[in-house]
Amino acid sequence: MLRLSKRVEYGLIAVRHIAALHVGTVVTAKEISDRYHIPFDLLAKILQRLSKSGLVIAQHGVKGGYSLSKSPDQIPLSLIVNAIEGRQVVAVCISEKNEDCRISETCTIKSSLFKIQNNVDQIFSTMLLSEIV
Repeated sequence: MLRLSKRVEYGLIAVRHIAALHVGTVVTAKEISDRYHIPFDLLAKILQRLSKSGLVIAQHGVKGGYSLSKSPDQIPLSLIVNAIEGRQVVAVCISEKNEDCRISETCTIKSSLFKIQNNVDQIFSTMLLSEIV
C-alpha cells in the first residue's frame, strides 16, 4: 500500500501547524520540533525544501521563523508532498525511472496500476491544506 515517508508526514504536520496560526504569525522550527517531537535537523531540512518551493516564507533574524506564503485554501497537499519528496508513486513502473521494472513488457496489471495512481494523484491534488487544519 502507498505509504508516506516520515519526511512527508513531518512536513504535513509542520505546514498544518503553521496554517493553524493567525495570518502573519511566524513560528520557529524549534517550536514545531518541540511540540510534535520531530527531530530538529530533519525538520529544518524539510522546512528549507518547503521554503525553496515557495510554500512557506522563511524569515531570518531574532524574530524569524516560518509562515505560509498563501492561504491554506490555495495549497493542495500535492504541492507539499512534491516539494518534500517529489511525486509519490504506487509502483516502480509508474515512476519516471521505470527502467527498474524487469517485467514491463509482459506486465498484465500496468493499466490497473495507472488507474490507481491517477486516483491517488487526484486525491492529493484536490485535497487542500485547509481541509486538515
